[in-house]
Amino acid sequence: MKKTKNTSWMEIFQGLGKTFMLPVALLAFMGLFLGIGSAFSSEATIDAFPVLGAAWLQVMFRFMSTIGGFAFSYLPVMFAMAIPLGLARKEKGVAAFSGFVGYVVMHLSINFYLQETNQLATTELPREAGQEMVFGIQTLSMGVLGGIIAGLIVYKLHMKFYHFQLPDSFAFFSGARFVPIITSVTLALVGVVIPMIWPLFAFVITGIGHLIQQAGPFGPFLFGSGERLLLPFGLHHILVSMIRFTEAGGSQIVDGQQVFGALNIFYAELQNGLSISPSATAFLSQGKMPTFMFGLPAAALAMYQTAKPQNRHKIKGLLISGVIATFVTGITEPIEFLFLFVSPLLWIFHVIMTGAGFMIMSVLGVTIGNTDGGILDFVIFGVMQGTQTKWWLVLVVGACWFAIYYFVFKTVILRKNLHTPGRETPGVDEMDYSQDELQHNVKGGFDAPGILTALGGAENIESLDNCITRLRLVVKNGSIIDDERLKKLGALGVVHLNDNNVQVIIGTKVTTVRNQLDAIL
Repeated sequence: MKKTKNTSWMEIFQGLGKTFMLPVALLAFMGLFLGIGSAFSSEATIDAFPVLGAAWLQVMFRFMSTIGGFAFSYLPVMFAMAIPLGLARKEKGVAAFSGFVGYVVMHLSINFYLQETNQLATTELPREAGQEMVFGIQTLSMGVLGGIIAGLIVYKLHMKFYHFQLPDSFAFFSGARFVPIITSVTLALVGVVIPMIWPLFAFVITGIGHLIQQAGPFGPFLFGSGERLLLPFGLHHILVSMIRFTEAGGSQIVDGQQVFGALNIFYAELQNGLSISPSATAFLSQGKMPTFMFGLPAAALAMYQTAKPQNRHKIKGLLISGVIATFVTGITEPIEFLFLFVSPLLWIFHVIMTGAGFMIMSVLGVTIGNTDGGILDFVIFGVMQGTQTKWWLVLVVGACWFAIYYFVFKTVILRKNLHTPGRETPGVDEMDYSQDELQHNVKGGFDAPGILTALGGAENIESLDNCITRLRLVVKNGSIIDDERLKKLGALGVVHLNDNNVQVIIGTKVTTVRNQLDAIL
């Protein structure tokens, strides 16, 4: 029983990172709208380029800013829906619907409790009392954490009751229909309990925030390093979301409203045309840029130049695609997993340098926000926002990072004789395919049947999903998975979180592989 329970919670824990990506991806895209709209509607930009002051252009830019603020305003409910949607194995639509129902009912119940206990703040001062309006309901200011709590509870209810059967007289309410019903009842009770225990939650989150803030310039360093350390396990999104969306990432009064979380503060200030807080952007895109835009491309160049001359043409495409991914979109795993399992020393160096990038950008007073850390964020939220962002310092620090990464990677690879791509011992790159596997276009893409066989076959797969770069699997027996075979078939790495939870790092084409596996299964 203990093993089953541990497995279940580990599955939830690793799945959270994947479910966070659905609303966060929308937030990042909407952030681009908000960034472009605010950049071209600012007085400084209009003064520099008077043609942009045309009324119809300004209407368009203000429209983009308005639409861009959508995801920021409704992020908690998106988490409440995305978590059960992403974690549920069956009836995913019902799970998402129940997430919305549960989130609203929970806040209605909180409002009822506050009214009955005379704790409802006056409408003029709700923020000072830690309260806010959610869909017209005055309730506790729970932010994204409220959505996460609701989403996790709904997921557990969904898994327990989506196949629940009532007596014949009430059979209409059985199965999937019962999930939103039991959700309403359960979250109503949860909403009564939350006001009693919420001060404890707030205390813990605030304590984490104070710990990071009191660390001064080392706060961003601890965050950046910690996020990279958690990446191999796919759990980095949890730390990132806590800093971006909760009090752990700071709080700020913006346009008379108290806003929690570094990314929320940044978007609120951007939307209202206010000066950007360096304390917020210290945990955002700017800290990633030295490593993502300069350091990892330098590491890729070092791996290419240290490869055997006869193998360089084989790895060129792999390295170039990885560099494009990290430089443009901030997706780093296709490069990182080329050296993560080969050299822990290089990985620790990379972790420290990523944290140092966050710290130095913060010390220099750079104010570039958003989420990805690639060239798009640099241009839209740095260059286009004006010189006050100090965007040129990214280029200066980035040039130093490029030189340091290149020197360290080339030196360590050669001195330690590491088997980075193109330096493998003879025969490692060679692979014998079965006749069934040869029927598929192995050179044109991934060999899905071969991957499934290496995973122990269809009978070993209990659930299959993916995030941006990796397959996330729950299997019956992780020990029968052939890690080496998977790597020969194109996987960048395999992470065993425990006997039942496994992640296979594929890269940016992971969705194609997942769809091929789904078709076979």
